[in-house]
Amino acid sequence: MLAETRDGPGVGPPAAYMMQGILIMTKNFLAGAALMTAATMLAAPAARAGSDEANLVSRARIVVDDLKTDQEFGNARSLLRRARGVLIVPQLIKGGFFVGGEGGSGVLLARTATGWSDPAFYTMGSASFGLQIGLQSAEVVMLIMSEKGLNALMSDQFKIGADAGVTVVTIGSNAEIATTSAARADVIVWASSSGAYAGITVNGSIVKPRESWNESYYGHPATTRQIISNPVGLNREAIELRRDLRSVS
Repeated sequence: MLAETRDGPGVGPPAAYMMQGILIMTKNFLAGAALMTAATMLAAPAARAGSDEANLVSRARIVVDDLKTDQEFGNARSLLRRARGVLIVPQLIKGGFFVGGEGGSGVLLARTATGWSDPAFYTMGSASFGLQIGLQSAEVVMLIMSEKGLNALMSDQFKIGADAGVTVVTIGSNAEIATTSAARADVIVWASSSGAYAGITVNGSIVKPRESWNESYYGHPATTRQIISNPVGLNREAIELRRDLRSVS
């Protein structure tokens, strides 16, 4: 029979030890759960770092670096200094968007009062790109030279050549665009390839925002306008891409 204390029925030593053990186990469980939660939160950025989206941003950095030295981009670097935005497609490949067509994924960045924006994700594709026979891939840079051109790119779907109010000028390898032509253009397109190249025709190409990739990369839903208007994340690749663009523009 258990002893009684001044406060009422007492709790014998064996029961007290059991209660103490339960308290210790509970504390350990809560501590372990907190550690697991912290580990999950820390692992999330690392998972994004190896994602398709992060890899695309990293490959866009390579294209920006090519702008510095690749003569196939002509005077694109000097025009980038006046551009309102830039859409970079690191690899435009056959069969990348429609069966029997060509396409690829890209990122759009806009110039803001404080520098370049975070990248917003896009797809670009067509059933009839004017790639020379035998050419399998190309780096594509679209310089958006006007607010009108930028608004067109931020619409739900922009079909190049279908909007009579948006002037698109396409430049071939090793070519430079005249100042007068650049002044009239809303969008200027350059492409650089590793094989034989005779030019690229983008008329009829469809350019669309890829908002599912925006959400995957930044961890929350975000439209293109939201991304280019306000900082939406602290992703390492995006920070480095903005820094690279700043160094050439």
